[in-house]
Parts: sequence; C-alpha cells; structure tokens
Amino acid sequence: MATEALTVHAVILAGGRGTRFWPRSRTRTPKQLLNIVGRQTMLEQTVARLRPLIPAERIWTVTNAEQASEVKKQLPAAARKRVLTEPVGRNTAAAIALAALHVRHAAGGDALLAVLPADHHIANPERYRIIVRAALEVARRKGRMVVLGIPPTRPETGFGYIERMGEALDSKGFPFYAVRRFTEKPALSVAKVYAGSGDYHWNAGMFFWRASTFLESLDRHLPKTFAALESLGESIGKNGYERKLRAIYPKLQGISVDYAILEPATRQPGAPSVFVIPAEVGWSDIGSWAAVYELLTKYPGDNISPSDAYALDAGGNLFWSKSKFVAAIGVNDLVVVETPDALLICPRDRAQDVGKVVKWLEENRRKDLL
Repeated sequence: MATEALTVHAVILAGGRGTRFWPRSRTRTPKQLLNIVGRQTMLEQTVARLRPLIPAERIWTVTNAEQASEVKKQLPAAARKRVLTEPVGRNTAAAIALAALHVRHAAGGDALLAVLPADHHIANPERYRIIVRAALEVARRKGRMVVLGIPPTRPETGFGYIERMGEALDSKGFPFYAVRRFTEKPALSVAKVYAGSGDYHWNAGMFFWRASTFLESLDRHLPKTFAALESLGESIGKNGYERKLRAIYPKLQGISVDYAILEPATRQPGAPSVFVIPAEVGWSDIGSWAAVYELLTKYPGDNISPSDAYALDAGGNLFWSKSKFVAAIGVNDLVVVETPDALLICPRDRAQDVGKVVKWLEENRRKDLL
C-alpha cells in the first residue's frame, strides 16, 4: 500500500517569559529572543536547526502580542507570515491546537507536525535532525504521538520524566518504545532511581504527530476547547478571524499538552498510542544562569565572560556585561549580569531564585524593570 503523502510543518512555541534570565530577559525580549549561548538568539538557533528539514514557509511560531514584533524580525521572511499571536496565554495545549488548525487550513488537509520549544539548546544538530526524521516516520501512522526523551545524565528534580516499556521497535535505525506513563518532577530519592534504571527519560517537550491525531485527541480529552477552536478554524483567512480569536481564546482552559493529551492517552485501553525515542543530542533547556555557566565552562573553576574581564584569585564565576570591563578579585561561584538599568549579583547555586526578583518587581509595580 502506498504511503500517504503528508507535508511536514514545524510549530515553534515562543511565548515564554524566561524570568530566571532577568535582567537580560524582559517582557518584550524574553530568553528565546536573546543570544544566551552563542551569537544567534535561541529562536534563531531553533529555526536554523530545522531549515535543512523543513522550509521556512512551513515553520509556524506561536507567541504573544508583546513579543510578536521582535519574533517576526528574527525569522526568515517566509516564516514571518506564519506567526500566530495569542491574545492571552493559555498554556501549550491551546497554543498547539491553534497552530494545528492553521496548518490544516494551509495544507488543505492533514499534515505532520513537529512541535518544539523556542528556547532549548542542542549541541549536536545533525544527529538531532536524523532523530527528528525518525520521530516523524513513527508519527506518520494515524493515532500515534511521539516524544523525544533525553537519557538522564544525573538525578534531576527539575524535569518531568517519561517511563518507557516493552521491547524496542525501530524507525530509520533508531529505537523507539511505548510509553508507560509520564511522571512529574520527582523528589531527589526518586530521581536517583529513575536516573539509574535505564527506563526513564527527561521530558524535553518535543512532540510529533499528525494534525488530525492531535485534534482528535483534543476532542476526546478537552472537548470544550476543541469545539471552541474548531469554530475559530472556520474563520481562518476571513475578515472576522481576529475578532473571533479575541473573543474565544480567553475562555479556553489553560492547561499543558502533557496534562491534557499525553498523560490521558497512556491510560487508554488497547494498543499504545504514545511512543518515546531516546535522543542523545547534547540537549539543555538552559533553565537558569547556572545552566549557562555549566554549558559554557570547559574546566572546573573557569570564569565565563562574553566580554572583556580580568579575574584575580577568583573562580567559577559567570560575568555578563555588554559594555563594561569586569574585574573580579577573590570571589567565587557568582553570577553577575549587568544591563543599562539593572545589576544582578547572586551565588551560582541560587540562580534558580532569580525568578523571585521578577515576582517582587511585579508586586511592587516596577514595570520599568520588567
């Protein structure tokens, strides 16, 4: 039987705030729009990884009104026409559904979707593309949903995990497994068991499925959201679309695709429908300034600075100053980030708390620093 011809589209989720990268990350220029690692921004790197696989005119980006203008500036010309702007944030299930409707409309029918975060780092893009091809091949069959699982390198408590089961199947030379369940961020004792078992992978939030498979699952597990968005889909390309989007979107349930679709799918009776492909691709979600240090350092105790700096009896520091020379004496394991209007200083092991600064600024109505 001939294989059904399906075009492949990428859906990049680019609406996050990146509060743990304050003071560089702001409401209009969050983490994904910054050059956190390397010269290109995180969004530009994400698109560059995809271009050998998917042409720019089939790359869709979901973002919000505050960031849409800068997002478009960073995309190839053909992809700027595919930017979808949410009037309010409603988490990943709604964002992916909105994109699936637009892809279905543009394709004139079904299509394969690669759903990817805009702000993750991949050290081995060539291997990543090979695995993406394998994932798309698995997802080509109706009813299948595929996630990339990162083999854990440590007992991490900040990530969700995917538990696989059964014997390995094969797609283009890569093993894939049925998913038994998704688990939330575990306690350290549990994370140690997961990391050592070989049956658990970090959930990196990279998904592959047909547009029809996703929308049918949305109808099954989140019927009110599906019905509302299907009515919106009838307006795509028509004059009343924006008005209808603004009316419908705020009423949608705010829930992640993991909770709404993937977790319930693993509990369905019958043949498995969710699969995981282990992906050793040098992945990092770069979740904090400490993660940037770990990614860039080559030797323990290195000082990392993208600008001119001098350190005397100092080690393990990350300095980020675009316009000023940095001199450090006798300090260790610090994060120092300078912008024209703010200065962050914290121990590297407290970098996860930077988001609390943003929360304080919000509570004290310091919009000038947000």
